[in-house]
Amino acid sequence: MDDTRSKLTKYGIRLHDRSDFEGMHRAGRVAAEILDEIAAQVVPGASTADLDRQITDMVAAKGATSATIGYKGYQHASCISVNHVVCHGIPGDKKLKDGDILNIDVTVIVDGWFGDTSRMFVAGKLPRKAERLIEVTHDALMTGIEAVRPGNTFGDIGHAIQSFVEAQRMSVVRDFCGHGLGRVFHAPPNVLHYGRAGTGPVLEEGMFFTIEPMVNLGRPETKVLADDWTAVTRDKSLSAQFEHSVGVTANGAEIFTLSPGGLFHPTYAG
Repeated sequence: MDDTRSKLTKYGIRLHDRSDFEGMHRAGRVAAEILDEIAAQVVPGASTADLDRQITDMVAAKGATSATIGYKGYQHASCISVNHVVCHGIPGDKKLKDGDILNIDVTVIVDGWFGDTSRMFVAGKLPRKAERLIEVTHDALMTGIEAVRPGNTFGDIGHAIQSFVEAQRMSVVRDFCGHGLGRVFHAPPNVLHYGRAGTGPVLEEGMFFTIEPMVNLGRPETKVLADDWTAVTRDKSLSAQFEHSVGVTANGAEIFTLSPGGLFHPTYAG
């Protein structure tokens, strides 16, 4: 596997060796630790800018580098997406209210490896309809991860997620997807969260990528605001997202971004 060309599939997807898995685990753990540590600060009255400043300090304290500060002009260590914001929410001064749900997305670089993860949080008391949305989105991610094994296809991942979500009378966002990563932030393949079983590139041992389904209570359509970052649901329905970075092993998937504190789900149940 020393020849760089031998590490690429015909789709331009890089295959990694076992030592690369170790690097991804280190980076993924740092990203997950940061989200564990910020959890207690997600309360009514906190602003998303306050949360981002704390995340920026945490990244530095862990000897990591933020992958998002300076990325295409972005100036924050996190994306924080509240309520009907689907993804790429920019931290700001607006304060969280009781019952707000939010996704916090953090990507760090550790020893050249990128750790990318996001999860849902709630400020105050979790409303019932939001709780169900969050539960379905979390379980959709895990359903997608269960489809990761050599010989399956990327279409199998998307089909598993879409089938699960739509059976719950919710919708999967089509406009954004997961992506390959490793020593780069974004790389082939695009990991769609919908699709037909048996289609797309075949999964092979050593592939690294994110799975990060965005699920809406209403319709799947989104629009990007004038800031060119913030994506919202067109019908203003609530949206949720969970993201793990994974690697394909001989038998399935290895998750690089597991929560060390067991805090990945906002009810701390999983």
